[in-house]
Amino acid sequence: MPTQREVDEAEIRELIDKIVEGLQGKDLEALKKLYAPDIVSFDIKPPLQHLGIEAKLKNWAPVVTFFDQVRYEVRDLRLTVGEEVAFGHAFARLSGTLKNGTAAGGMWVRVTYCLRKIDGAWLIVHDQVSVPLDITSGKGVVDLEP
Repeated sequence: MPTQREVDEAEIRELIDKIVEGLQGKDLEALKKLYAPDIVSFDIKPPLQHLGIEAKLKNWAPVVTFFDQVRYEVRDLRLTVGEEVAFGHAFARLSGTLKNGTAAGGMWVRVTYCLRKIDGAWLIVHDQVSVPLDITSGKGVVDLEP
């Protein structure tokens, strides 16, 4: 019989899988269910922070608008799970085919997830997406692979 921690970790991994499914299905309503209403997101695009679920969904909206086919990959997900709080980190890449037919290979980013168990369900309350920075040029390094 699995421990509660093993059950919780499996639920969180399933939640991350649902992010993949939601993006590949271009389903913003499905994605909305995975985040806390008051999520704080430090996403790859400005500004420094995005507050609330509507701001988070606004960041995902271009996926629906610009892509015909979407591929979203999450690699090397590592989790630390407590009773009511968990965090994890992984590498992720958004790629696919744009509506104009152009293939978009995407870039690998680093993702950190912070989750809370709210009313018995795990939700993402904070996430951060980043790329390494080349200090000398001041530019992000976007050609790295895990």
